[in-house]
Amino acid sequence: MSVTVLAIFAMLPILVALVLMVGLRWSAMRAMPLAWLTVVLAGVFIWGLDYKYIAALSLQGVVTAVGVLYIVFGAILILYTLQMSGGMETIQYGMQNISKDKRIQAIIIGYMFAAFIEGSAGFGTPAALAAPLLLALGFPPFAAAVICLVFNSFPVTFGAVGTPILVGLNPLTSLVNDAVATGASGVNFVDYSSFAKVIGEWSSVMHAPMAFILPIFMLGFLTRYYGENKSWKEGFALWKYCLFAGFVFVVPYLFMAWFVGPEFPSMIGGLVGLGILVFTTKKGLFVPKDTWDFPSQDKWEPEWTGIISTDTTKAFNANMSQTRAWLPYVLIGALLVITRIPSLGLKGWLTQQKIPFVDILGFSGVSSSIDYLYLPATPFVIVSIFTIILHKMSKDKVAEAWKTSFSKMKSPTVALVFAIALVSIFKGSGTNTEGLPSMPLALAETVAAITGSAWPFFAGFVGGLGSFITGSNTVSDLLFGEFQWNMATALNLPHQIIVASQAVGGGSGNMICIHNIVAACAVVGLSGKEGLILRKTFWPFMIYTSFVGILALLFSYVFFPNVF
Repeated sequence: MSVTVLAIFAMLPILVALVLMVGLRWSAMRAMPLAWLTVVLAGVFIWGLDYKYIAALSLQGVVTAVGVLYIVFGAILILYTLQMSGGMETIQYGMQNISKDKRIQAIIIGYMFAAFIEGSAGFGTPAALAAPLLLALGFPPFAAAVICLVFNSFPVTFGAVGTPILVGLNPLTSLVNDAVATGASGVNFVDYSSFAKVIGEWSSVMHAPMAFILPIFMLGFLTRYYGENKSWKEGFALWKYCLFAGFVFVVPYLFMAWFVGPEFPSMIGGLVGLGILVFTTKKGLFVPKDTWDFPSQDKWEPEWTGIISTDTTKAFNANMSQTRAWLPYVLIGALLVITRIPSLGLKGWLTQQKIPFVDILGFSGVSSSIDYLYLPATPFVIVSIFTIILHKMSKDKVAEAWKTSFSKMKSPTVALVFAIALVSIFKGSGTNTEGLPSMPLALAETVAAITGSAWPFFAGFVGGLGSFITGSNTVSDLLFGEFQWNMATALNLPHQIIVASQAVGGGSGNMICIHNIVAACAVVGLSGKEGLILRKTFWPFMIYTSFVGILALLFSYVFFPNVF
């Protein structure tokens, strides 16, 4: 069977999910079980996979899903703990003292705060933390989810202290060493560590323009679709503020990528940018004279809201000091940083504390684990418990926070279990008795055969496809990193540009990956509206990744002219 035909069958589960969620507006809870069934049928009848092997892969996905659901629960728990304690109302009061303009709040929280959290934790954590905060400030839940999902793009390539590059591309180690040993054309690195830094450098340059452009576009999007006047102009009016925000983020972002390594660009860029932007906003720098807000809630369209209400008429009060209100978030950030920097010693120990599931159902290599201490949810839960004491919460308030958090988990649990089980089968399909390439590789090889020497433009879309399928930039790099290297070799393309495009595309693909959308919807009460969210995030993804593709072509031509 030809690779093209295999690619068609490999596309079927993805098409089923898209048609049901985007076309028919099904919830992910309803759509993903059918998409999983489709991939099971393709695995059995096309790839010749044994039923027991498919069951093992599905169970592997379930174990992975438990870890993701733990993160979602932790994010929901800290949200409701702060709501019940009065901390969230204090944060709202403080944010309105910085600026009551919802456009500015979107940049400070959706862009800067989320970038810092992505650089510290990854795992889709930014949308899970930032979106509820925007919701609490009076944003329609739908707008909050879309803003946070789209902004969670340029920080993702370096997310979780460099994990997508350092871990995701680690399988390229032997290929990189061979290229260095043979003196391959265009090789300007000395080993994998050096190669990883080079990938980080090029990735930061590819992302940087969008770190300036995307905020302007998204504020226009916000005012056009959620403003009373339906005007792009009201969002674009803050172009100076957006460019300044981009500047204070991008300068440390590029500095860390080029002079330190891939571990800290997003974390330091977000942290430095957040501090500077809050300070200058209070001073009124580039802040418009007019204050923009959403229309009154009675004018909101039904699809904007879900099961969590947004009280836009309430006058916020300071129930405690701003320091005490924000301290839980500060502690979460500190714990995430401390536990993710190897030199501090905790990371190695924490990653060893896990519940392992090895060779599931007897199949070698079909393994997973729940890293119960290392997952970002553990700091969430620890800080939530500490907040009970810090904010002097009553037993009734604590019980209500935990009860509500558990009640919000039903829809995302069903959706994520089937989505990640699908991913597991997708990846594991390469181990078959027919000698066929895996489903992701069949898709990628078919696209590569069509594009030829124009591959630099399309490489990022493969990275995005990987994130869409797997929900992870790291896993996308694991899936397609070697394929991208081999494409560069076969077409005489610069390896660093093509692999960097993979890493950048994997970052932009976080806008559309299903399990990030499911998680974001869960924490703002929009479970069941994942398809509508995907409709909104798809076009920013296409624009972003197309721009990256143009840059990849340009860089290949200018810096490596022998390619053409």
